[in-house]
Amino acid sequence: MTEDLFAPYTALAVQLLPFATPETKDGAHDIAHITRVWKNVQSISQVENGDLEILAAATLLHDCVSVEKNSPNRAKASKLASDAARTHLETLGWAKKRIDQTCHAIAAHSFSAGIPPLSIEAKILQDADRLDATGLIGVARCFYVACRMGSALYEPNDPLATDRALDDRAYALDHFETKLLTLAEGFQTNEGQRLAKARHDELIDFRAAFLTQIGA
Repeated sequence: MTEDLFAPYTALAVQLLPFATPETKDGAHDIAHITRVWKNVQSISQVENGDLEILAAATLLHDCVSVEKNSPNRAKASKLASDAARTHLETLGWAKKRIDQTCHAIAAHSFSAGIPPLSIEAKILQDADRLDATGLIGVARCFYVACRMGSALYEPNDPLATDRALDDRAYALDHFETKLLTLAEGFQTNEGQRLAKARHDELIDFRAAFLTQIGA
């Protein structure tokens, strides 16, 4: 059962999983993504510590409001999720301080929101979520989202955008320059930085092979 993947917070997962993913067909932000983020959280927390119960709740609810990548409201998604998470945790009777800590972590996790993570839990969640946007998982998610948005794989006349503006809504390969290859510079924890380095190298290797195979 999926909730067992969140042990020792299985009971909490049972309570929050029904709210974890809204009615959406976005496979880049589904239950599988949430479980991968939780594994990343656990890996980082072994070194960086942090309150794992808060992190479990924040992980389960960090994408509980869905806003499409090409929506003008995308930057508001994490704040909307934070507000929804507050309601869910109040229903469970959580103390206000712990709700505030959880909601801050959710609000600050997003790349597009630009909210600085102020607590160790917020830093860990942001790193754990960004790890899932790097490496080969990041590649898979990039092209998956591009397909959902109707984007092309690349611009055939100028795939590296040497003489044109980057446009990752039109071309999936552009997303490497606009986001994916910038992520490794912004990790908040030492352990997150260490894990991100290997995945960043995978992104570089994939792009190099891709460019070779399209004759660029």
